[in-house]
Amino acid sequence: MVNHKSLIEGLVNKPSTHKQLSNAELVEASLRRKEAVLTNTGALRAQTGEYTGRSPKDRFIVRDSVSDSKIDWGEVNQPISQEIFDNLFDKVTTYLNDKEELFVFNGYAGADPHTQLKLQVVNEFSWHNMFAKTMFIRPETKEEALAIDPEFTIVSAPTFKADPEVDGTGSEVFVLVSLEKKIILIGGTEYGGEMKKSIFSIMNYLLPEEGVLSMHCSANVGENKDVALFFGLSGTGKTTLSADPERDLIGDDEHGWNDDGVFNIEGGCYAKTINLSKEKEPEIFEAIKFGSVLENVVIDEDGNPDYDDGSLTENTRAAYPIDHIDNARIPSVAGHPKTIIFLTADAFGVLPPIAKLNKDQAMYHFLSGFTSKLAGTERGVTTPQPVFSTCFGSPFLPLHATVYANMLGDLIDKHEVNVYLVNTGWTGGEYGVGKRMNLAHTRSMVRRAISGELELGEFVEDEMFGLSIPTAVTGVPKEILAPINTWESKDAYTEKAQGLKDKFIENFKKFGEQSAAIAEKGGF
Repeated sequence: MVNHKSLIEGLVNKPSTHKQLSNAELVEASLRRKEAVLTNTGALRAQTGEYTGRSPKDRFIVRDSVSDSKIDWGEVNQPISQEIFDNLFDKVTTYLNDKEELFVFNGYAGADPHTQLKLQVVNEFSWHNMFAKTMFIRPETKEEALAIDPEFTIVSAPTFKADPEVDGTGSEVFVLVSLEKKIILIGGTEYGGEMKKSIFSIMNYLLPEEGVLSMHCSANVGENKDVALFFGLSGTGKTTLSADPERDLIGDDEHGWNDDGVFNIEGGCYAKTINLSKEKEPEIFEAIKFGSVLENVVIDEDGNPDYDDGSLTENTRAAYPIDHIDNARIPSVAGHPKTIIFLTADAFGVLPPIAKLNKDQAMYHFLSGFTSKLAGTERGVTTPQPVFSTCFGSPFLPLHATVYANMLGDLIDKHEVNVYLVNTGWTGGEYGVGKRMNLAHTRSMVRRAISGELELGEFVEDEMFGLSIPTAVTGVPKEILAPINTWESKDAYTEKAQGLKDKFIENFKKFGEQSAAIAEKGGF
């Protein structure tokens, strides 16, 4: 019988294991071990090899007495046996025990102390340990960190490759979660985002049981304590739009919403950097300095990052501590939201750039979670693909979608939240024909929605989708507000829009009778 706790303690307490190293020490170790290089900004840059995005098909949850009746089993939450987990865990810990050095970080997930998760990360790579230190919440002192008794542990061995025929995995890559043993086992992939998203999945399992809604969203707050949430999948603009110099950043990707308000789950930000520029996204550009980690960003011989170069992957990334953003809210907590923004990157080019949703429409679009999966965020995705991701985060939701949707609906009602659907995707035609929404226009629309200015204006109903479209938005050309006006052929727009509408209707059938009322009131 595998003694999981004892094997982890053996790794952590090896004489050659480095615990709670500083950024300078981790950078030095990464350079010495030739895992990464320094850019001229001081950021540490690593390449992740073959895997430059998450591997969702290689993620499994151990089906046991703890998980069996709670998990929404299926393509997202794939079951695996305790025996397979134990065998791989034994192999991986033996493999790591033979390594000359290991790196350990102790910290937290969740800025709310009442529901904070104590965690430990055991890494084969020093730069992975720096990634974990960057993305999770850092204890104030080393003494505090070393005293943490972890509730969940990540064991990461990127150079250990599984043998699917022997080990029972889908490929050489594996991300295995045991809710009973409270262990996440990662191997075969060097992509840092697997660690971040694994802990997010754990929080999506734990928080609802404590009456707290967990959300795949960014959040910021203004001087008037007007909190705004931005829901959306990778590449839809969560990080970019929430990094507003006029508002405090609460967090860029993962949050909880409890009786007191919202709180960040993380201690860092994980931004896509493809085509990043100082002019368009100055806050993110300036945040990439010493203490940050770049993944798969091309650099020249002088150490200059080329953010326009996607030759390694379109999914180039920067991980940086949240306090690298000048106007970050520390600690990362705030009150109840006044505005919710649903972000979608519509590759069909038929949804309006902004539309106001009533309560029923909000529930429909939250459960639908329509967007386009953008290039590089997952293995095998090279061009945008239309996708419905429930609650704008289905890859990370262990429980049934209606658990999160019902909690959000109750909170929208209770706190009288305004909800908007914002298309950051294409206009004037589908992907390959039209063009991407102008970021400056999107920023202006979002700011007017949050300030309440849009509420004072007039709206017209879109005939195709039944959405309420503003007739005017300060700083935005009127002709782009109704998408049909941006297409050369009205018939082509109607045909493409009807096709998307049919996809919405077909997708919603999977929720069954329990969501029929939402479809009837909020659908098309």
